[in-house]
Amino acid sequence: MSLALTHARYQLLEIVRIPVAVVGSAFFPAAAMLFFVVPFAGSDPVGATYATAAMITFAVMSANIFQYGIGVAEDRDQPWNPYTRTLPAGPAPRLAGRILAGLVMTYLSMIPVVVIAAVGTAARVTPMGFLLAAATVAVISVPFTLMGLAIGYSLPSKAAIVVAQVIFFPLAFGGGLLSGPDDAPGFVKAIAPYLPTRGAVELMWAATTDFRPELLAMVMLGVWVVVLAAVAGWAYRRDEGRRFT
Repeated sequence: MSLALTHARYQLLEIVRIPVAVVGSAFFPAAAMLFFVVPFAGSDPVGATYATAAMITFAVMSANIFQYGIGVAEDRDQPWNPYTRTLPAGPAPRLAGRILAGLVMTYLSMIPVVVIAAVGTAARVTPMGFLLAAATVAVISVPFTLMGLAIGYSLPSKAAIVVAQVIFFPLAFGGGLLSGPDDAPGFVKAIAPYLPTRGAVELMWAATTDFRPELLAMVMLGVWVVVLAAVAGWAYRRDEGRRFT
């Protein structure tokens, strides 16, 4: 555990030394809140609460896909990363430290969204709902963390940047993050339950409102976690085999 915390501290220091990396992960969700949620749903307590939960999910997805997808790919290009992979401690402390640092950055990226919702909208949540939502953030981070790791370990840095950007907005739009539970276009309603973003946002809606998640969306979220874990593990082993055999 101490090694994992050391790696996490190292990762956080590396991120903080480049302030734009901290700002970048929070920019898109905060901008979406300011330009879409506040003007159109800000005065509706129910609509604003649903929209805020969706933007928090947006922030979780943004922080994890870009942090791991691009960050891991860039680290693989640095000489320090191959060296740490030869140390006798094994990969577990390093991966645990990276995930802990990523979770910290995920929570930081949500702060602007929560502040904008509290100040600029009529969104309301009970103290228990707030705590439940905070715990849910860690749960819904899992598929996007695995997705980022799969991208980062399987692609070079230039390709990882493109792939992360290409899949980000289709997942957000297709999962219904940019509309209410019943306001999405017909084709979005058809494909949304099969995307990990839909299951994630439905968990956030359930934590903050009286929304009941759909069984299909929850099952597919579990399927995505299993598949992405397998892909991320395969990508890690392939990268390790290429470098050290």
